[in-house]
Amino acid sequence: MISNKKKESSKAAILKRVKVNPEVAVIMGSKSDWIIMKEATLILKKFNVNFITKIISAHRTPQLMCDFAKNAEKKEMKIIIAGAGGSAHLPGMVASMTILPVLGVPIPTSFNSGLDSLLSIVQMPKGIPVSTFAVGKSGAINAALNAISILALNDVSLKKSLTKYREDLSNSVLRMKIT
Repeated sequence: MISNKKKESSKAAILKRVKVNPEVAVIMGSKSDWIIMKEATLILKKFNVNFITKIISAHRTPQLMCDFAKNAEKKEMKIIIAGAGGSAHLPGMVASMTILPVLGVPIPTSFNSGLDSLLSIVQMPKGIPVSTFAVGKSGAINAALNAISILALNDVSLKKSLTKYREDLSNSVLRMKIT
């Protein structure tokens, strides 16, 4: 049984996580990328992290991409998760226009299951970093968890939630049995 004091403490922690402006932007080059990038948003929701989602193509909407990247910090965003497939220029181009951390998620393609996307994002020139994750859903999930880790550096409530998440993950493995 949870005491009233603990219930109030939990409510206060949840209320503390409510932010007016989005802290994270989840962007992708095309609507077809949503099936992968949705996984990042599910993790962000689980941790009550406010975010926005946008379709921004580095090639088809370059001005929108530039405007978004240059104004993200002014809009009080802290992190950008960018998913892209094929030539996968979105994460790198966005990173070149902002000092915010950019977390790149390679989207699987028909060519080598997204190896082209991975290599395009991971091969950034020195000086313009993009943290790059696994191809596909695992990459989107880990990018969101990495964003949460970064935000948790300055948020005790989020740090506690992330610690609990990791403990639960460890415990789920410890409970596994081979029959």
